[in-house]
Amino acid sequence: MYIGFDYGTSNCSIAHMLDGQPTPIAVEGDNIYIPSTVSAPTRESVTEHLFRFCNIKPIDQVGESLLRRAIAFNQDEGIELDRRDINFGQAALDHYLQDPQFTYYVKSPKSFLGSMGLRDIQVQFFEDLVCAMMVNIKSQGENQLGQSIDETVIGRPIHFQGRGGNDSDQQAEAILLRAATRAGFKNVEFQFEPVAAGLEYEASLTEDKLVLVVDIGGGTTDCSLLQMGPNWAGKNDRSDSLIAHSGERVGGNDLDIHVAFRQLMPAFGFGSKMVSGLEMPITQFWNPVAINDLPAQTDFYTKENFKALKQLHKDAKDPAKLARLIELHQEILGHGVVRRAEEAKIGLSKQDVFTSTLDFLSHAVDVDINRNDMMEAIESPKTKMMRLVQDALAQGGRKPDVVYMTGGSAKSPILRQAVEEILPGIPLVSGNDFGSVTAGLARWAEVCFR
Repeated sequence: MYIGFDYGTSNCSIAHMLDGQPTPIAVEGDNIYIPSTVSAPTRESVTEHLFRFCNIKPIDQVGESLLRRAIAFNQDEGIELDRRDINFGQAALDHYLQDPQFTYYVKSPKSFLGSMGLRDIQVQFFEDLVCAMMVNIKSQGENQLGQSIDETVIGRPIHFQGRGGNDSDQQAEAILLRAATRAGFKNVEFQFEPVAAGLEYEASLTEDKLVLVVDIGGGTTDCSLLQMGPNWAGKNDRSDSLIAHSGERVGGNDLDIHVAFRQLMPAFGFGSKMVSGLEMPITQFWNPVAINDLPAQTDFYTKENFKALKQLHKDAKDPAKLARLIELHQEILGHGVVRRAEEAKIGLSKQDVFTSTLDFLSHAVDVDINRNDMMEAIESPKTKMMRLVQDALAQGGRKPDVVYMTGGSAKSPILRQAVEEILPGIPLVSGNDFGSVTAGLARWAEVCFR
């Protein structure tokens, strides 16, 4: 049995081919999408969970060392791990929101896989984290289908998030491959996510066209200029149809982060001043919402930084706002701020003003955001996204017949207008924004494994 597997930054989903059509498989209750989140009592519990409850053993000395450390740490902390202690998807988020201080919570692990400078044991931990998520999704799919899933095509961005270029890409893909193999997949192939989305769109074409796929995902924006249509469909070798690619670490999450930083962090003291007249240090307000930047998150939540925040609170002209920042640190609430920013971004696509309620604080705070301020906040990531569109066009040296926009942020009127300004008069079409990549991966799995 083969599937397409979209291991996404925001959500994960899988699909198989049924009667010649990609068919999604429920992976969280009746839902076909599961948020890319994990919660556990401790970081170390993820590794112990794989060994103790999934019968997945380390495959090298680094893995064995990590497992020994994990078990020893949990024993020292008096934690007797139960299978139900590890949660995924919405259950993970719910658990985190109920008890953030004593919950290890990770959103979008895919964002970290290309990070450079990691020690071997850190790379191993990310592999364990991805493997645990894949085991959960694979088992859910097998329960739904009533048969074993042995083969998969996994989607990957043109470039993973990371500053190492090809080295980041190779590291991230290697982590995914090892994790998938340990999770029980016997054959694993990869396909670029925008190409996969294009394969799904191709199924609707009755004549060959030059298609620009613009895939705006949670963590990356990827563009592919592709020859597509009946003469290409079903071919094993598509190399001559792949005209140009561009991709970068900028996606829907970046829009949310910038809205959180510019519009919500002032409630925590951003832009305020100290009694001396100096402004508060910007990094103290950027790092907690930079949820796709592992070093930033690590730096903010250290004990040393807690001391720095307490000093800022003493020096602040508006100490009430800094008290909220200290609460954010102590309760690990950065994800909650970004989540409210995402809600505001969606709301402002339909209305001029949106009130965001920071109700996860001990004393709820309302923040009014207007559309113009939101647009100003996202100008930087939007500009980067549109530069990728222009890069793909420059590489290809010609204009497409049609633009196919997909991904979680593809319906954004701001982004659609920006693409139309680059390519005036070119038809802009959409499909299943959240499911086109998964469907295309299932189609490619059929080509690879049938």
